Amino acid sequence: MASPAHDPAPALDRDGVRLTVDDAIATVTLTNPAKRNAQSPALWRALTEAGRLLPGSVRVVVLRAEGKSFSAGLDRQAFTPEGFDGEPSFIDLARGGDAELDATITEYQEAFTWWRRSDILSVAAVQGHAIGAGFQLALACDLRVVADDVQFAMRETSLGLVPDLTGTHPLVSLVGYARALEICATGRFVMAEEAVNTGLANLAVPADQLDGAVHDLASAVLAAPRDAVIETKALLQGAQGRDYEAQRAAERAAQGRRLRDLAGLGE
Repeated sequence: MASPAHDPAPALDRDGVRLTVDDAIATVTLTNPAKRNAQSPALWRALTEAGRLLPGSVRVVVLRAEGKSFSAGLDRQAFTPEGFDGEPSFIDLARGGDAELDATITEYQEAFTWWRRSDILSVAAVQGHAIGAGFQLALACDLRVVADDVQFAMRETSLGLVPDLTGTHPLVSLVGYARALEICATGRFVMAEEAVNTGLANLAVPADQLDGAVHDLASAVLAAPRDAVIETKALLQGAQGRDYEAQRAAERAAQGRRLRDLAGLGE
């Protein structure tokens, strides 16, 4: 995103995650380019905390990353017997009970869930590699603007695992079951042109134009009344779970709320 006239102090800056807030726009930045922004449980907890720290004034959250790669996925240290300092290794998790394993993965997933909250609109600015957990983090956002060098890949299946960081639902919603299965089962790269053509990305631009394109998109969202954006987002989010008649009813109810608010008759 284009630099503001002043640099706001970070509201959070730890474990490879920095959160800054500038009025209605918050920016969450992955800050470990030396490791291609590889992910860890500590990073996931920092992402979860970033969501909790958002002030009510924020309408748009931009997710970006420093360096040439958005995120190369899970830090391979997770697959070693030692794991991460102070964290259970994957081997330890596998040896634990089902309830403990489920609770741990649930905690990890929290870093990926808040991006679709109804009161914000989230935009991922993605360059270079977005692999595995990196792909799923980009999928966690409402919208994706990508650089023309982007390379998405879902490598979990190739490692004998499954994507478990909330990425499967948005992936199927965006590209359909058959293509989602093929992308996951093969672990192949999805480049910028295919990402746009299949709906994975809203827009692809040259890498040096990525920040500007995201800024322009955020500005366009902010130009619309906040309550109308919130109602529209909720309406569209629920569309897949409703049949045609139920969606018609949801549209009528949402429009009724908007008309009453505009007329000053809201609660």
